[in-house]
Amino acid sequence: MKALDKYKLGNIELKNRLVMSPMCMYSAKDDGKANDFHFIHYETRAIGGVGLIIVEATAVMPNGRISDQDLGIWSDEQIEGLREITSRIKKHGARAGIQIAHAGRKSEATKTEPFAPSALKFSEDYRMPQVLDENQIQQVVQAFVDGAKRAVIAGFDYIEIHGAHGYLNHEFLSPITNQREDQFGGSLQNRCRLLNWIIDQVKASIPEHVALGLRVSASDYVDGGIDGDEMVKIIDQVKGKLDIVHTSSGGLAPVAMRVYPGYQIQFAEQIKHECQVATITVGLITSIEMIEEILNNNRSDLIALGRLLLRDPYFPLKVYHQSGVEDGIPKAYKRGF
Repeated sequence: MKALDKYKLGNIELKNRLVMSPMCMYSAKDDGKANDFHFIHYETRAIGGVGLIIVEATAVMPNGRISDQDLGIWSDEQIEGLREITSRIKKHGARAGIQIAHAGRKSEATKTEPFAPSALKFSEDYRMPQVLDENQIQQVVQAFVDGAKRAVIAGFDYIEIHGAHGYLNHEFLSPITNQREDQFGGSLQNRCRLLNWIIDQVKASIPEHVALGLRVSASDYVDGGIDGDEMVKIIDQVKGKLDIVHTSSGGLAPVAMRVYPGYQIQFAEQIKHECQVATITVGLITSIEMIEEILNNNRSDLIALGRLLLRDPYFPLKVYHQSGVEDGIPKAYKRGF
């Protein structure tokens, strides 16, 4: 099966094309440090056979947490716990990735105030964000750089910049949430400026053996917002600096989305072929047959599995078993197949 083919991501090799997508676990304390839950959670999925595990959205600043229970990477004190995660992942043959993030106006952290490109609430249930000035924007860029450096020290093979789901980078990209009139707003080039700065400086700060990716929402599902064609233009500005683009959608506004199995594959396929860049697709991909259809038809390069792996951490072992590749199943688990 193509799902079990090795894959070269930047300068790292994945043992297969199955990825665990980053999912908030809401299990950290106020200090943002990884704990026993995270160690067990991620090691279990590594035993389960995925090629790459992307650790949940990890905040580069205290006010960038999505919730008070999110992991952080804003302090050197958080490195030790993250290093324990990478060690546990790697000893089972998987590669360790991390998504570094800032929640922007969608931060629900109670001990800090949210900020955003413009003074627009996500919804009436959220706080009004403070508007970032240019000095604060520079601080955000530096926080992403410092977070990336800590990720390298912690042993991560892949760093993913979070630019999706209505969080800070996405807020700058979309004209729905970015109503600035300075160099960070208005034109597409201006709206991409913050993201370009972050990618440029993060890339310059990490060694070549660490792969770099970007997660995006390819549609805002709002009139006047980002759609697939606009996202192609955005990716064209940054693709030369990235090893892969992780394509999702939505999250910018509290609107209903029509979801169905494989509903986001179209975005990965469009970006892959129109931008000539490697992609990860994600979103209700729930069967071996669907995975093989995507890969065999060159619709995406890697397949990210999210909630499926929450329900069934050992799903990739089923793929190995169905393919007759018994060497991919740990000795301790062979009796289960």
